[in-house]
Amino acid sequence: MLDTTPLTRAVDHFADRLRAAPQSRLQRGAAAEALGLARELAVRAQRIEDASGPVREMPDAGMFAAADQIMVAGHDLAVVLRNEGELAEAVRLVAEAQKRAGV
Repeated sequence: MLDTTPLTRAVDHFADRLRAAPQSRLQRGAAAEALGLARELAVRAQRIEDASGPVREMPDAGMFAAADQIMVAGHDLAVVLRNEGELAEAVRLVAEAQKRAGV
């Protein structure tokens, strides 16, 4: 079984940073960056689970929900990951998004 702890730690850390960020930072793009990441992680999880099925886009639930959305999407992806390459790519995506978000 694949140890996905690096991914769950990364999304949990990013979510914690978002929750601690001031509203002004969220409005300046941190929340949008988090939503973009959540959507990408959710798409990846859906494709792994059912490559031929329709892909559903995670809705925009508002800037204060962005932290929860990346946690849900990240943990969902962690459950279905199959190999180290997918895991490393997901962790990289989280790190890059957090850097762009500035949190």
